[in-house]
Parts: sequence; C-alpha cells; structure tokens
Amino acid sequence: MKKFVSAVLLAVAASGAMASERVIRFGVDPTFPPFETKTPEGSLAGFDIDLGNAICATLKARCVWVSNNFDGMIPALKAKKFDAILSAMYVNEKRLKEIAFTDKLYSGPSFLLAKTGSVAAPDVALLKGKHIGVEQGSVQETYVKAHWESQGVAVVAYQNSELVFQDLLLGRLDGAVMSGVEAQDAFLKTSKGKGYSLIGKSLTDPKIFGVGAAIGVRQGEDKLRQELNVAIATILKNGSYQKIAGKYFNFDIYNDN
Repeated sequence: MKKFVSAVLLAVAASGAMASERVIRFGVDPTFPPFETKTPEGSLAGFDIDLGNAICATLKARCVWVSNNFDGMIPALKAKKFDAILSAMYVNEKRLKEIAFTDKLYSGPSFLLAKTGSVAAPDVALLKGKHIGVEQGSVQETYVKAHWESQGVAVVAYQNSELVFQDLLLGRLDGAVMSGVEAQDAFLKTSKGKGYSLIGKSLTDPKIFGVGAAIGVRQGEDKLRQELNVAIATILKNGSYQKIAGKYFNFDIYNDN
C-alpha cells in the first residue's frame, strides 16, 4: 500500500512539474533558409530557430514553433495563435502600428537579384517595364511598391520565396528583391543560381527597412517583451549569439546594415 501511495505521489508531482513548465509559442514560416527551414526529416532548423531555442533556454522555457504563412503572421499573432513572431520580421513604421517589437535581433541588407549582366544597378530608370518578384507581406514588397511600382516597374508578389525563384528561373521575372542572405543561401549557393548575382549596392530606406529584424509581440504585452529583451541581451553578452551566428554567416549579421 505504501509503495502504491508513493507511486501516486510521484506521478502527481511529475504531472505538476509538467503543468508548470513554461512554454513560449513562436510563429514561424519555415521557407526562409538560412533563417528557418524544414529538414528532410521534417524538423525545423535555421538561425531563427537556434536563436529562439537559446532565448527559451535563458528564460528556462520551452520553445514551441507554430508554422504560419508570412503574410498572415501579424493577424495570427493578434488572434493569439502564438505568443510572438520569430521569423525574419523587420521592424518598420507600418508594422509598429499593429504590433510591438523587442530590441533588434539582427540586421540584413536587401538586394536586387537578377541574371548577371542583365542590369547594371538597382536603378528604377533601368528597371522600367521589367517584372520584379517579391514575397507577399515582406519588407522588400513594401520597398518596391513605394519606390518602383509607380515608376513603371511591374511588381509581382508571391506567397513564398521558392515561388519567386521558380518564376525567376522560368523567365517570368526579370529579377527579384529579397534579403541578400536568403538569396545567397537559398539560391546563389545552389546549382540553380548559376549565372545570377546580387546587383549593385544594397537597397536603403530607414523608414521601410527600419532598425533590423526583431521578435514581434502583441501590443500591451510588455512583460513578455522585456523578458525577451533581457534574454537577447544575455546571449549577446555571453557569446551564445555569436556562436550561433558563426554557423550561418561569414559576416556580422547583428551590425551589418
């Protein structure tokens, strides 16, 4: 009888410990290597995933990743489908009207991707009449619509970057605007990217590209935002951030603009 009671008590204690485990649910679109992607086995991997796990470990929590299309990420956050967005989302004025953000996670320049030699520079005068692909809901889409579309550039939005690359290769697009990191890792470093390159200098507009990428949280959830800020500062200070970044980039992703 004593053994039975002891076993019951242990089970209750274990279930209580499991119930008290803290979970942070991050929204993620796993189609952005090297930031987030699915492995052949179906698990998630990438820079954002590793950063999220390091942040959760610092907060003594467990990360749960909730897949969601990028263009629907903010509505899903507002609907409480997850607690925060950790999916290469850049801070800008438009998004700040809808949600709040943590301190910067990293920077990342955006470029025009096109066939080598097809255009000399990402100059709107040279791109007039051309079809340029972007990802729906991305900061790059905001940029080209603000600066190029009214000047005669045809902007074509896609649900994810894989579709952008597909139409670029099929000749339906003359170029694409996207994160330089994503373009290099998901396209230029592969056999499909032969004959293509990043054209000219990176695109700039502080109002659109903002301070860089950060974790998005619902407005008013200051406690979670501050906890995430503390965790980000901690992994930057103790070297965990730099160790993770070194797996993916050969430049300073935090300070590069």
